[in-house]
Amino acid sequence: MKKILVIQQKMIGDVLASTLICQHLKIHFPESEIHFVINEHTRAVVDGNPSIDKIVLFKHKFKKEKSQFYRFLKEIKNERYDVVIDVYCKLESNLISYFSQAAIKISYKKWYSKFIYDHLFSYSQNPDTKLGLAIENRLLLLSPLTSNLKKPELAPKIFLTNEEIKAAEKLLKEHKVDTSKKVFMIGILGSSPIKSYPLEYLAKVIDYLTEAYEITLLFNYIPSQKPNVLELLNLCSTKSKKAIREHIFCPSLREFLGLLSICDAYIGNEGGATNMSKALDIPNFSIFSPWINKKAWLTYNQNTTNRAVHLGDYLENDINLIPKKERKKNSLELYQRFKPEYFKEELLNFVKSEVFCNQ
Repeated sequence: MKKILVIQQKMIGDVLASTLICQHLKIHFPESEIHFVINEHTRAVVDGNPSIDKIVLFKHKFKKEKSQFYRFLKEIKNERYDVVIDVYCKLESNLISYFSQAAIKISYKKWYSKFIYDHLFSYSQNPDTKLGLAIENRLLLLSPLTSNLKKPELAPKIFLTNEEIKAAEKLLKEHKVDTSKKVFMIGILGSSPIKSYPLEYLAKVIDYLTEAYEITLLFNYIPSQKPNVLELLNLCSTKSKKAIREHIFCPSLREFLGLLSICDAYIGNEGGATNMSKALDIPNFSIFSPWINKKAWLTYNQNTTNRAVHLGDYLENDINLIPKKERKKNSLELYQRFKPEYFKEELLNFVKSEVFCNQ
């Protein structure tokens, strides 16, 4: 196999999870050239990855301009790939796979695209390992190429330069952050309201942390979310407000990754930042939305530095009776039942054992 294309459009967490496929391919087929199709906005978590020889950007304009998309498909065809692994498995990636004319095409079973692929797999619903379903289902796609993975518990990783890390350290120094205290990154919002823990509850989580420990808190947000930041601040205790340095902001995702890499923990909404912190080996405590499948995205939970809580952990019978579509529809209402006192003890135990364990 000379040239392999891996396709993973979608969000940051999905892209990070699929870099694992590239890592395994490079281990088993070191002479192969690995190309990776991703959406433009996710590039920052892929840059510098030594397992990826070429990043192929699926640009936003391809969705609107058919002529541009067709030109892109012709470029794919001209690459003459030997193998295509389509993790995304939607119309756009189906067309990319078809136009590639690769001898081996691998994806998941879908009624609308089964004629395109040579090897098809059904999604597993019950994890066999502690890797998490999101990872296990991706590793299935490697089975036509290799029967046994040399490093089966390999985890996704983000690669930063020394300069990026030094720039983050300089940023904290410029803002006179006392780095003798532990620094936590707080994920204050998810990718949408139905993936965001209520701010009044998150304020209590922050108050739990500052009542128990002398720490500095940074916020992960984008400029358009500044009103949410101010609302959260108003809900926090006086002690928490003194610990929060909300004015420290990174204008780019790579700069944020540099800052996250020198934090002592990530605590907050499950999502892209959760997966980024894991890929940077930062202790992680994430709060799942009631409608998200914890079995799928609680990845690498054999590593005790990664913890997560879900409403179903505390109201299991109630939640299991609600279909996923209904949970999604009623997510904001279900969030109101997900009280922070449910996991206060678990949160503080996490901080004590995983962040302050060496003190």
